[in-house]
Amino acid sequence: MKILLDTHILLWYISGDARLPEDKRDAICSAENEIYLSVVSLWETLIKHHIGKLTFPQPPELCLPEQRERHRIASLASDEISVARLATLPPLHRDPFDRMLICQAHVHGLVLMTVDEILRANSVQIFA
Repeated sequence: MKILLDTHILLWYISGDARLPEDKRDAICSAENEIYLSVVSLWETLIKHHIGKLTFPQPPELCLPEQRERHRIASLASDEISVARLATLPPLHRDPFDRMLICQAHVHGLVLMTVDEILRANSVQIFA
């Protein structure tokens, strides 16, 4: 399975947070799955860090790519096709980062791993 991690899933995974369900942790660890993290998640995390909503032991622009590589998670770049998909996405979710992740999952044929109930209303495959 090709899985795109929502930002909170990555943060819970790398911190060992108990809020990450075991089935999701197992799927991330499984060699059978291809795991992706969007640069959109790095962007979101940097913004939240700079406004004081998230803290890290070192600057997130350094530790997140390092953690992504350490856990063999591929980087998913932003692209014009995914951005253009925003024009046809129903306004069910207002968060611009989540909207972009939905579009990337659609365009790249990825299953979005999230616990965000609002995202389930979109026609993207969700690892729930």
